[in-house]
Amino acid sequence: MKIRPTTEADWETLKAIRLAALLDAPTAFGVSHASAAAYTDAQWQERASGRNGTEFLLAFDAETGNAIGMAARAVSAQQECNLIGMWVQPAYRGTPAAAALVQAVQAGAVADGHQRVVLDVSPENARASAFYRKLGFAFLPVWEPLASFPEITVQKMEWLA
Repeated sequence: MKIRPTTEADWETLKAIRLAALLDAPTAFGVSHASAAAYTDAQWQERASGRNGTEFLLAFDAETGNAIGMAARAVSAQQECNLIGMWVQPAYRGTPAAAALVQAVQAGAVADGHQRVVLDVSPENARASAFYRKLGFAFLPVWEPLASFPEITVQKMEWLA
């Protein structure tokens, strides 16, 4: 498996995997499939380039070369480093792919001077919550509505370097 940041040339791969993630887990992300599907090619190119302030990482299967997962790192207005957009194709869940993506986000955060990474997760998503706890994240007493589905409340988790 190989993990690397996207470049502008990866926009079609990023678009395909992001839309697949939004179809697979529509209530797990801050954007809906319909809104992401409406992005223009230029918007996908900008996202893949990282010029919008979000660095996307892709995981690739070593044998096939196909993208199998993604995660992103974005710094909020409060200067918090956020792990967002985490997703792995169902066939690769339980493999090292997800942990490698999260660890790449953590390493990038530390390299950029952040000693903390935060994420939002629904506590009802027991598999994701347990996964993040295994990687050193802890729940914080901070709750907020999910941007794409305000009726869903997510809880903030943090990892400290």
